[in-house]
Amino acid sequence: MAEHTGAPAAQPPGGTGAERGAAPRQRWGTTRRGLGVGLLALGGVLALHTALPGASGAAERRALQGLRLRYGSARQAGLLERHLEAVADEARRFLGPSPEHPYYAGAVVLAGRGRTIALHRAMGHAVRYAEYDGRTDRVREFPEAERIPMAEDTVFDLASLSKLFTSILAVQQMERGHLELEAPVRRYLPEFTGGGKELITVRQLLTHTSGLRSWAPFYQESTREGQLRLLWSVRPQEPPGSVYRYSDLNLIALQLLLERITGRTLDTLLHDEITAPLGMHRTRYNPPLSWRRVTAATEVQRPPWSGLERGLVWGEVHDENAYALGGVAGHAGVFGTAWDLAVLARALLDGGVYAGRRILRPASVELLFTDYNTAFPGDDHGLGFELYQHWYMGAMATPHSAGHTGFTGTSLVLDPSTDSFLILLGNSVHPVRTWRAGSAPRVAVGNRFARAVPVRTRHGGPAWFSGMTPGASGTLTLPPLTPATDSARLRCAVWWDTVPGEGALHLETSADGTAWTPLPFTTVRSTGGTPEEWPRGRVGGWSGRIWHRLEAPLTTAPAGREVRIRFRHSAAGRYVGRGVYVDVVRVAEPARLLFAEDRPADAARVEADGWTRSAD
Repeated sequence: MAEHTGAPAAQPPGGTGAERGAAPRQRWGTTRRGLGVGLLALGGVLALHTALPGASGAAERRALQGLRLRYGSARQAGLLERHLEAVADEARRFLGPSPEHPYYAGAVVLAGRGRTIALHRAMGHAVRYAEYDGRTDRVREFPEAERIPMAEDTVFDLASLSKLFTSILAVQQMERGHLELEAPVRRYLPEFTGGGKELITVRQLLTHTSGLRSWAPFYQESTREGQLRLLWSVRPQEPPGSVYRYSDLNLIALQLLLERITGRTLDTLLHDEITAPLGMHRTRYNPPLSWRRVTAATEVQRPPWSGLERGLVWGEVHDENAYALGGVAGHAGVFGTAWDLAVLARALLDGGVYAGRRILRPASVELLFTDYNTAFPGDDHGLGFELYQHWYMGAMATPHSAGHTGFTGTSLVLDPSTDSFLILLGNSVHPVRTWRAGSAPRVAVGNRFARAVPVRTRHGGPAWFSGMTPGASGTLTLPPLTPATDSARLRCAVWWDTVPGEGALHLETSADGTAWTPLPFTTVRSTGGTPEEWPRGRVGGWSGRIWHRLEAPLTTAPAGREVRIRFRHSAAGRYVGRGVYVDVVRVAEPARLLFAEDRPADAARVEADGWTRSAD
């Protein structure tokens, strides 16, 4: 079955349900997210191409020159080696009890920036368990000699990552004028009517706002005709466009639409339009029997946790519905390797081209990454791609990040703001789906990889860093100061990335060091722009990976009275961003410098609780 983020109306036996909750997202200025409302047809694609500077930038030009991915060091990728190694350590940790059973039998993790793959590790086993007894929750393992270790080129059932390929194929048809984003689906599939289905648009299929339920039991139908009748009979549970609900039915309907307008099956489209042009030779539907020994096994499928009695699933699609549909489905069924996914990631980050071969225009890639779900805060969604989701991206989540997960234990995250990508492939339903829950490994490796992308000060030295511990808080307190006038001001540089609504940087003052009150301040980007006011003395969300100049008048500190100033970082939820940095702290009045962080005597009096000095 497919992994998803919304609670289903119904599921196959043993399904997992919702895996996260979402908070409203704080937005910073005009981003690609805000453009989605007005770019709802092919004309919007063309308009976007001219509206976004850099759509045909240096990265795309290099890709058109035929440059390919390469292995290299962390330094060559512009990453920090010790934090990059910790990415592999985090992935390896989940081979053990998590908390009772291993999260996965094995995994492959790949991380890169630019055209350099700086980390590619395999761990654990691709095939370990032969049988599972649901009554006793016990397994029978293959003998040691028959187990298959995980390898870097192990092929995985990508599960719902298949939805990304289907979405790319749909956008290709928009480019060619064969499909309109805002057109009703029934224009292309006349059978797709009844109960309000005739109002569903192509965009609503791609953004999971069709109102259709999460799934339907196609595996209970023995014929193709019966499966189609089931889809035609489904009625929206809510009016189209009124709700976000992740649904496999959306992508199954899109598959039928694409096959109808192209006259080709989805597996042929995948090969001809994506994998062959990009050289992704280990990505396909229905892998041949010769691939079985290099493919990760998935689940021992038996009722009641599975809808089918299949035994150990190995080399065939895990999803029951995709299996019933012949292994080729819009929502699941694609198999592939970490390297091939890295090629796809690089093509998308470079505007739709890799090694001189183009699969999408740059403007079309922007559509994939544009938020069309602004009416559903927390469920940010482009065309097929999920956006800004801390629940599996971890600290890699930014207003520009895009990706997806798969129920078998797969995930892909792209961050255009750092030109980086992270792939984690695990066989987490091996031996059974009930042994795993949530996205803890994805979040852990995402946090570590985000830390591997350095934050540099202008002077090249260290700054105060809040850390990235979920649920933690800390204070950075200046020594007592006594302004002689009412004109004293605090100035410093700040950089922040916190989970919107769950983390923030607070600036506070106190007369006695016990009772603290917010200190209002303004910030302005170091690259220039209009100052932003923060009257409540706190800021959170994403700062754009840009340092900001902070200024705060000490209007609450009467002349001649002692005052204390502190920075407080809070992270209240399960997830964290990249953290908060504070640098070059100064407090001055017109005739006197009260505090300067670069004066050793002043720096020695700073009280740091939970903050550390960091050069990255």
